[in-house]
Amino acid sequence: MRKCLLMLISLIVCLLVTACGNSDDQAENKSEMIEMSTEEYDTANEEGSILFSDNALMNQEADEAQESEDVMEKVEVDSIDRKIIYTANLQIEVKNLQKAVQDMESEVTEKGGYIVESNLYGATGGEVKSGTITVRIPQEHFRTFIQLVEEGSSKVVESSISGQDVTEEYVDLESRLKSKRVVEERLLDFMEQAQKTEDLLKISNDLADVQGEIEELLGRMKYLENKVDLATVTIHIVESNVKLSGMDQDDLNTWDKTKQQFLKSINWLLTAFSGIIIFFIGGLPLFVLLGIVCLIVFFVIKRLSRKRRNE
Repeated sequence: MRKCLLMLISLIVCLLVTACGNSDDQAENKSEMIEMSTEEYDTANEEGSILFSDNALMNQEADEAQESEDVMEKVEVDSIDRKIIYTANLQIEVKNLQKAVQDMESEVTEKGGYIVESNLYGATGGEVKSGTITVRIPQEHFRTFIQLVEEGSSKVVESSISGQDVTEEYVDLESRLKSKRVVEERLLDFMEQAQKTEDLLKISNDLADVQGEIEELLGRMKYLENKVDLATVTIHIVESNVKLSGMDQDDLNTWDKTKQQFLKSINWLLTAFSGIIIFFIGGLPLFVLLGIVCLIVFFVIKRLSRKRRNE
């Protein structure tokens, strides 16, 4: 009886141990499955979002580059050559307007500049000759050209020179251009790695926007470089002649008036003498006829007077 009871207890214990072992195996298998599904989800998530993480990294690097450029900007402004746009306005008087304009055009061409605009107004009805000329001259010849213009004039009525410092703007454009170049390179790399059509379209649109901004920055930089390299000079010119108050210009030409009066006198004498000659030669037949008539009348009167005396 005791042996049966011991065998029954042993059997129950074995069954309990076996059941516990199976439950542990099942729990372990479930945990392994959970871990595997988690890893697969993470892997899929990483593969699905690799493009967005790369874009975020790209933006982060661009922001860091922009911040570093902004920090160094003030140092660069002080270390590089200043970029200044010079403009000048002159108002002068000259004795010969046409000659003065020709001399200016020659100087501009010789110094490597060019004429932007030239307007000349002629004198009609006593008005004064005047004109306006606008030129672009290399900055290294800017001061020399202004000095030559002032020395070639009879009077400098007004002279003003102004300068606009665009160094800070130019350095800022350079910094922005470098940052945009970095973004452009990263987008090109992403385009080579992209496999989906949607990703290619999105990267292409972003690349087109970045390249458009790069072109705008380059255009602005070239504009500033042109303005800095070539200064603008506007010259207002007036032709001045010396006049005395209360006297006409003809009153000052005494020698010319004397010659004109002498020629008028000679001409009058020649005209009178020519008229006399024409009168006598042209009327010669009439004069001959009148002479014959006068002679006949004279002889008739003379005979009559003789007869009267004889009687």
